[in-house]
Amino acid sequence: MAKVGKRLSAAYTTVDRNKFYTLADAVGAVKASAKAKFDETVEISLNLGVDPRHADQMVRGVIELPHGTGKTVRVAVFAKADKAEEARKAGADIVGAEDLAEKIQGGFMDFDRCIATPDMMGVVGRLGKILGPRNLMPNPKLGTVTPNVTEAVRAAKAGQVQFRVEKAGIVHAGVGKASFDADKLVENIKAFVDAIQKAKPTGAKGTYLKKVSLSSTMGVGIKLDISSLTA
Repeated sequence: MAKVGKRLSAAYTTVDRNKFYTLADAVGAVKASAKAKFDETVEISLNLGVDPRHADQMVRGVIELPHGTGKTVRVAVFAKADKAEEARKAGADIVGAEDLAEKIQGGFMDFDRCIATPDMMGVVGRLGKILGPRNLMPNPKLGTVTPNVTEAVRAAKAGQVQFRVEKAGIVHAGVGKASFDADKLVENIKAFVDAIQKAKPTGAKGTYLKKVSLSSTMGVGIKLDISSLTA
């Protein structure tokens, strides 16, 4: 059995592991237990009633949280000429074309979001085996393959969150920082859950939103009363 540290042991004493907390109470408990020396991320985990091995049960999308994530996002953009300059002016951290593809193939991965103009997808497509498993592959459905690089970079920097269900039917996401005001965290969480609800696939049967829990980076998971998420 893995050894539990003192900080996590203390957190366990403040949380009833069998209780389903209202959203407001869960946010309060997460903030109170976030005692690390850094500003911990508040993370949400949702168990969905889907089997993503079937195409009609895939849950994927993007949501721009009302109050951002509090995370500094490094953005890479595949673009040329005027669009490359537009991306730089918009605040992109890395801009390139074939040269950027070569860097990524060589192991460079110092970015959190990847955007591409449509004409660059022939180059980006060769990176599928590298970017795909990291959920970084540009996708028109997520707004990351677009001629409007200014808006795409702005959205990424502002706290846009991409989500994709994992094999076990679980979606994870960071929805803010422990230093955020409680009401801002509540609004972010409700916006994220609403996006998940709207992304319900046609093939989903039975209960869609099965379990939801909240935690901080170093904290213990807190079960949420699902009804309080939509109240």
